[in-house]
Amino acid sequence: MEKLTAKLSESILDKLSMDFLRNQVLKNAYGNDDTVIAGLDPRILLAWYLFFGLVPWFVSDIPFLLGCFLLVMATTLLARVAGLVLFLFALGVFSQTGYLFVVTLLFGGDASAIAPLLILTLKVATISLASVTVFSGLDPDKLSNGLMWYGCPERLSFSISYAYRMLPMLMEEFQNVLLSYRLRGNPPAHETFGGKVRYLIYQVKIIMQSFYPLMLNTAKRSRTTVEALELRGYRYAAVNKSVKKIKLAALKVSCNDGIFLAVSLLVVAVAVLISTLL
Repeated sequence: MEKLTAKLSESILDKLSMDFLRNQVLKNAYGNDDTVIAGLDPRILLAWYLFFGLVPWFVSDIPFLLGCFLLVMATTLLARVAGLVLFLFALGVFSQTGYLFVVTLLFGGDASAIAPLLILTLKVATISLASVTVFSGLDPDKLSNGLMWYGCPERLSFSISYAYRMLPMLMEEFQNVLLSYRLRGNPPAHETFGGKVRYLIYQVKIIMQSFYPLMLNTAKRSRTTVEALELRGYRYAAVNKSVKKIKLAALKVSCNDGIFLAVSLLVVAVAVLISTLL
């Protein structure tokens, strides 16, 4: 039994390596260019997200929220979101709901608390999945252009696009700092199960210690990038109307955008109809 537990923990630790985490993050940010969601117009997706990011907060009908949740869950699958992001989403949303339900029972509640907690869970899950769909399924440039078309300040749209492009640099720098700590450190033996627990605690401690040098090195590299952009005339190009017109000329609404909006409207209409009938 002890050998089986040791092998299981070893396989889990091997899968949760730095390379695995980096690949999952980069796949979620850059690996979805060939999906259905990525081919849609960013203006349509942002308007769609504005609806599903705000309306569920003001509605408490379970059929309507359930219909919206099923729709955004389907769009999340179409966006091919990384498994790690979905796991963290499920862990955060449903564990929080389970925690609230247990606390409710401990303080004298009963099964009647299930309905309010279900409404809260559907609201948070719908809004979260809508955010995951849009910001994971869109290319950074498309997202930036969509925000610019809606009149967002050019610095805001550029900051979002630049944050996406900083991900590979950030992950690379984090791995370098982590490896430097490991080279100078003395990790505990992890042949047994207790040793693996101590080794896991040791890894978490190293990650916490790596935060400050990571931020410092990333800030230095970011400053170099910003200075290069300034030398190439980014500040002038960002506010120039001709340059803005050229950048936004590629935005076109296609038939797929119309089908996407029609299906979304149909699902919402059916959910509203079922909610009124019940």
